[in-house]
Amino acid sequence: MRKLILGLQQDWIWTDRRIEMTTSEIKSVSESEASCQRLVTIPGIGPIISTAVVAAVGTGEAYDRGRDFAAWLGLVPRQHSTGGRTILGRITKRGSRYLRMLFVQAAQVIMMRPNNWHKFSLGPWLEAAATRMQHNKLGVALANKLARIAWSVLNSGKDFDWKKKEFATAI
Repeated sequence: MRKLILGLQQDWIWTDRRIEMTTSEIKSVSESEASCQRLVTIPGIGPIISTAVVAAVGTGEAYDRGRDFAAWLGLVPRQHSTGGRTILGRITKRGSRYLRMLFVQAAQVIMMRPNNWHKFSLGPWLEAAATRMQHNKLGVALANKLARIAWSVLNSGKDFDWKKKEFATAI
């Protein structure tokens, strides 16, 4: 039994070292790439999300606007329209499952700290939406907003200035 437990411990230590090495490689790529550095200025987005977005879409030239990028990720509601009446359903869940998951996790991290919401330009929107939406739905809506901001940052080539209101309203 001791040999088995020691073997499992060695496997655990080896796995921890591999995770640390991979994390340091991702961090160094994120620090060396200009697009990744701009994406990291967005709240909730770190080296892993920034490198994944840049690897998947580059500068975002393939999309005309942020909504198209969010739709590609599957973060927009399914829309049924008839007779001038629009009905929004559940999110489409099409596109990159991995990126969608990362953006939703980033949104969940932001939502975990409501005391910090006022620091961000999207804070007033988040506070108002929290009163009228269920928690998970709010997380997906915030992930949608983060994806649109990420596209805007990539497409404009400018850092996200989280203190200015103009970024939150332009998206």
